[in-house]
This record gives sequence, C-alpha cells and structure tokens, in this order.
Amino acid sequence: MSVAYKRVLDGTVRAFMYVAYKIERRGRDVIDYSVVLVVEVDGRKETVRVYDGTHGENELHRYTQAGGKQAAEAFDRGTLGAGMRAAIEQVERGYEEMIDGWHRA
Repeated sequence: MSVAYKRVLDGTVRAFMYVAYKIERRGRDVIDYSVVLVVEVDGRKETVRVYDGTHGENELHRYTQAGGKQAAEAFDRGTLGAGMRAAIEQVERGYEEMIDGWHRA
C-alpha cells in the first residue's frame, strides 16, 4: 500500500514537506519512503532536502541553490520506518535552518 501527503510547515516562507511511503502488502513495515522539504521562491518550487529509503538504507540528500543535489549521506541506521519518522521530525524541527543553508550554498 502507498500513502502520500503534503504538510505546510510555514505559510509565510512557503515551506512544505512532502511525505510518500510504501508498506508491505501484509504487515506494517515501511519498504520505501521519501520525505522532501520544498520552499517556494518567486513562484517556483525548489527542493531543499530529500530523505529516502530508495536503496534500502536511510539516506539524505542536501540540495544547494547553486549546485543542486549533493551526494547521499547515511543519516539513520535503524529500519526504514524508523528512518522515515526521524526524517519527518528533523524536517519539522529544523526546516528553517535547512532553508537558510540552501540559500547560503
């Protein structure tokens, strides 16, 4: 089963979090996910950070305004479900700093 949703983090700076994940047909284990922080700048949606389990590991990709997508970094050694929950929490708590870093880089 697949689930996807969008959450407005800050309407003033136009920051959004998109979450998509798949769980096993039978059971509740997450088998893939993505958590994406997006900011709207001059009417364009720009990716700031992506967390995912695409390769069976919890990875994050930082994006920069000048250089785009950066190399993957491992960020959580737990299950994909634990990694997804950690990614959501990191974005919810740190999106302002992440956006500031994106603007500076």
